Amino acid sequence: MTTILILHFPLSIKEMFQCGKTKTARELASAQVIEEEYKKLGSITYPEVITLILFLLMTVLWFTRDPGFIPGWSSLFKKYPGFATDSTVALLIGLLFFIVPAKTLSKTSNGESIAFDYTPLITWKEFQACMPWEIALLVGGGFAIADGSEVSHLSAWIASKLTPLGSLPVWLIIFISCLMVTSVTEVASNPATITIFLPILAPLAEAILVNPLYILIPSTLCTSFAFLLPVANPPNAIVFSYGHLRIIDMVKAGLGVNIIGVAVVMLAIMTWAVPLFHLSAYPSWAPMTANNTGP
Repeated sequence: MTTILILHFPLSIKEMFQCGKTKTARELASAQVIEEEYKKLGSITYPEVITLILFLLMTVLWFTRDPGFIPGWSSLFKKYPGFATDSTVALLIGLLFFIVPAKTLSKTSNGESIAFDYTPLITWKEFQACMPWEIALLVGGGFAIADGSEVSHLSAWIASKLTPLGSLPVWLIIFISCLMVTSVTEVASNPATITIFLPILAPLAEAILVNPLYILIPSTLCTSFAFLLPVANPPNAIVFSYGHLRIIDMVKAGLGVNIIGVAVVMLAIMTWAVPLFHLSAYPSWAPMTANNTGP
């Protein structure tokens, strides 16, 4: 939503770097309001400390699951492939919020016995009231589209329709693939979009003897250019759900960023990315199919 802020609340670059500039009365009043609201927060509470600890624990578990340079804790579950994933960690930490008490043990007024009032950090009633179900369905629908496209062979069918692209110059193939991915990611989640297009573009690159990374890298980057519509990604949906923005406002703010993003990706993949990823040569790890081995 940075594009919305830039469009509706433009900042002057000159003013941004004038650190010693005298603040206006409006800026001073705004700073005072922010300071007052900050003081109202008070000191950090016990539930906030527990939430911070759980968040740090989740981050550590994510990084140590399979760091690559050393065996991670996921190696303990080799007999159960797919058991230890990032989703496993997220669900485990989320479950702890329903178990860890929201209050510490406290003594009664006579100072002898201990009163135990067990209330978890999050109750199911609070979860049902605060959970943005429409966003969960939106993201889950994206994953469902991805799996459905793979199981139903929709990806293979689209790949067969795109075979004429092999006769075009490589840069034009990359440009067309970037435009397609950028368009589809506006109505589907990033994982769904890339899951649909990677099985399509990889065989296309192999068929014309082009390094698959030459096409896959820019296409993957373009899946993040979801700036136009509320269904493009959860942050867009969250902001749009408040009702203060129209779809046309989001389109105006995101269209220019989409164009700039595709242009930057094209510039990068046609210049410094070539020597960086050795894109000019067909890699040894790419398969040699019957279509590209010749007669």
